[in-house]
Amino acid sequence: MTLPQLGNAATAKSTLTLQDIMHFEQITEQTLDPAGKVLAYSVAPDRGDSRGVVKLLGSDKVFNVAGGSKPLISADAAYAAFLVKPALLATEQASASERKKLTDNLVLVNTASGEQQQFSRVKSFAFTEDGKQLVVWHKADEAKKAKDDEKSAADTSKDKKDKVSPADRGSELLVIELASGKQHSFNDITAWSGAFDSRYLALAQNNSEQQLHKLLLVRLAGGFNVAELVNSKTQQIGSLAVSRDSQYLAYTSGDAATDIDQRLYQLSLYTLGEGKFQQLQAAQADANGWRINRYASLNFSADGQRLFFGRVPELSQQTRVAKVAQQADLYNEDLIRGQRGLNVWHGDDPLIKPNEIKHYADELKRTYLAVAHVMSGNVVQLADRQVPSVEPTQQRRFVLASSDVPYRKMITWAGFYRDWYLVDLNTGKRELVLAQQPSDSEPSLSPQGQYIAYYQHGNIYLYDIAEAHKIQLNTSITTPFADEDHDYPSAAPGYGFGPWLADDEGLLVYDKYDIWQFDSRSHQGFMLTGGTGRKQQVSYRVEALAQPDAAFEPTVADKQTLLLQGYNNLTKADGFYSATVGTAGVTPLLNKDEKLEVLARASKGNTLLFSQQRYDLFPDLYTAVVTQPASATKQTDLDKQRRALPWGKAELLRWRDGDGRDMDGVVIKPANYKPGKQYPVMVYYYRFMSDRLHAFPDMKINHRPNFAWYAADDYVVFLPDIRFEVGYPGISSVKALTSAVNKLIDSGIADPKRIGLQGHSWSGYQTAFAVTQTNMFAAAVSGAPVSNMTSAYSGIRLGSGLARQFQYETGQSRIGESLMAAPQKYIENSPVFYVDRIQTPLLIMFGDRDDAVPYEQGIEMYMAMRRAGKDVIMLQYEDEPHHLKKYPNKLDYTIRMKQYFDHYLKGKPAAPWITQGEAYSEPKAD
Repeated sequence: MTLPQLGNAATAKSTLTLQDIMHFEQITEQTLDPAGKVLAYSVAPDRGDSRGVVKLLGSDKVFNVAGGSKPLISADAAYAAFLVKPALLATEQASASERKKLTDNLVLVNTASGEQQQFSRVKSFAFTEDGKQLVVWHKADEAKKAKDDEKSAADTSKDKKDKVSPADRGSELLVIELASGKQHSFNDITAWSGAFDSRYLALAQNNSEQQLHKLLLVRLAGGFNVAELVNSKTQQIGSLAVSRDSQYLAYTSGDAATDIDQRLYQLSLYTLGEGKFQQLQAAQADANGWRINRYASLNFSADGQRLFFGRVPELSQQTRVAKVAQQADLYNEDLIRGQRGLNVWHGDDPLIKPNEIKHYADELKRTYLAVAHVMSGNVVQLADRQVPSVEPTQQRRFVLASSDVPYRKMITWAGFYRDWYLVDLNTGKRELVLAQQPSDSEPSLSPQGQYIAYYQHGNIYLYDIAEAHKIQLNTSITTPFADEDHDYPSAAPGYGFGPWLADDEGLLVYDKYDIWQFDSRSHQGFMLTGGTGRKQQVSYRVEALAQPDAAFEPTVADKQTLLLQGYNNLTKADGFYSATVGTAGVTPLLNKDEKLEVLARASKGNTLLFSQQRYDLFPDLYTAVVTQPASATKQTDLDKQRRALPWGKAELLRWRDGDGRDMDGVVIKPANYKPGKQYPVMVYYYRFMSDRLHAFPDMKINHRPNFAWYAADDYVVFLPDIRFEVGYPGISSVKALTSAVNKLIDSGIADPKRIGLQGHSWSGYQTAFAVTQTNMFAAAVSGAPVSNMTSAYSGIRLGSGLARQFQYETGQSRIGESLMAAPQKYIENSPVFYVDRIQTPLLIMFGDRDDAVPYEQGIEMYMAMRRAGKDVIMLQYEDEPHHLKKYPNKLDYTIRMKQYFDHYLKGKPAAPWITQGEAYSEPKAD
């Protein structure tokens, strides 16, 4: 495999501009067909329209689709489909009302001829499983919808409350026979479902104005045919599901005249071969009070013997605001109070009110999983309000369920925990398996349902379901299975599980470096990777397992060859290796000073799709036989964009910090770097950054400094690792930063008088704290920093509605104690208390609708520095969250940040806003 020649100063542009960044294309999605014959992908610039590409592997056929994104390929690889969003120019030129009328389109590409066909107003699309048909579901015609609503409003014979809900209103659906191009159109479709074997398609057709409610069964195989299974004037057809083998069709239906939120649905089963209907639940509560509402989704198990669906113990009742209708109502106390705006915060509420409000819409839609056994018709409730989370799986006897209900109040300060249960599908009986398990340590149920594997307190356990017995698998193993880099005041999580062996014979388990294989019956284990991982500090993980059927989790068999990806913790590079199940040892397949990323594997073939990248090599797409990645074929060449630009180079820097620990960092040098010259340095950091040594820089304009842009302008960019000490996050960060920067100065790279510091969010806090403790930085930019832990501690994350207390006690802030128990630690780690020490000019950036860090934290830092007479500027971006979203704001911040550093680190004239600020002005509305 030949790598592209890198650009040089003679062939590249002399400068890299913001225009270059805006136009720089990156690959956004990619997919292979099941056999690995066709590659489809989409690319998009930072600003502008995407494009789709179809490439026939092994040939020179390449087809482009203007505006294409979200590629799909049919199972037979004969067609590819792309979503086409409205063009950016059209979106920018449109008024707010006009933008609502802009819709998505679909482009269908013949992969042999390149012929393209376009469909407008697309809501969703999918190929049938065999790839012979394309289903295109259109959005409702807005003009027709408006006309119907106008007609309905003019119909005085109908009560306003009888107005049809948007969820009851259908739209056109097309079924396209791809071989012939023949199209079949169905109006008023509200739901559809296809069989896995592609024989049938079920459609729910509803039009309440015309009293038309039909359940249609479309035969796709053996000649297109449509049968009306249900034709009703009163019964709205709801959810649908067809079993994979086309034996059964399940559907819900309810009284169309009833308000959709108060409508009860019945659940019915239709046996296709027999033409037989069976009611599984009537449109009323069952003996235990369980009902079916509008949000019930239906899913058959792969063998078609179990139908999973959602139920509720009661229908949600939304409060309706009373309206004044007559003179007396003006003085009706109950009516007036009914118009109040009030939230009651009780000390014993399971969730604090903002978090409850954030989840309110989801709770209205929440259903609790039940299962209907098809042969017997027996319905078993699996989830309820106490144990609400159950995911349907393919195990025939048991499923895992979990509940955070007992811990919802303690989420506020202690983080996230769940109880885990084993639930019998036949009886609904639950058995508590794990209590108060951290949410980042989920157990794994074996494919045949015989065992549960789980991690707890540094150990690996196997629970034998039949024997109701657990055993610790790593009893005689001294290798740690807990996260060795965990520096939080909480229990260290494990590294997770690999795949199970076929027939539940065993499973693979990860430590930091190696992969272990454990036998389910003997409980013996050995190091599958032979110990080379820890010896060479390479972290191995299983990748690219074949998964011919997406319904089943892939398993591995004895003597099966596995593809492993290995991350070298010393060189920060990736490699591909092979290992054999049952035999210790690994074989190198591909090793380079690059980052490798597995992107896809053909589900029914041996084609592997992956990318290779370095800081100075774009992550283009490569294909190879899974076992032969060294013989890969390069399929794209977007690196040609980089080769036309002045580009730096990334190197690894190592040093020891003040505590004698080995530390790593990435130094990005300019394209024309001259040894011995001292450069201005922009330091960017968060926690561990050295793993980005071989990562291609993100060519975007956002809240972060663009590394390539700074390097092209003769900056050195430095990304040091940070290690924290529990209870002292601020000072430990400063210790790591100062030791890192001193190493860079000692190396002769950095000009000690021209070093800048930039961070956002967690590193924004570290930046604000660092300038109170050291004067080594000539300027600093702090985005969305916490400045006062004492006031932030009891704040709220507006995005989730969660309290922030847990973040300080057990999470990222790492204090380890409550504010009440250790107030001095909160003060010691808060930059606002030390602003009198600051000698560094500081630029603060905040969105005033920050949904993670309270915007007031920026104001506190600004006000304290202003009062102390320090050099401070705050940029307040209006109506922006934690990360800037609006492109004008992202561009403005990018330019101002660079102007700020250019002034303080390069001595360029200060932009007027730096020396004079900017007076407030309101833009004039059109």
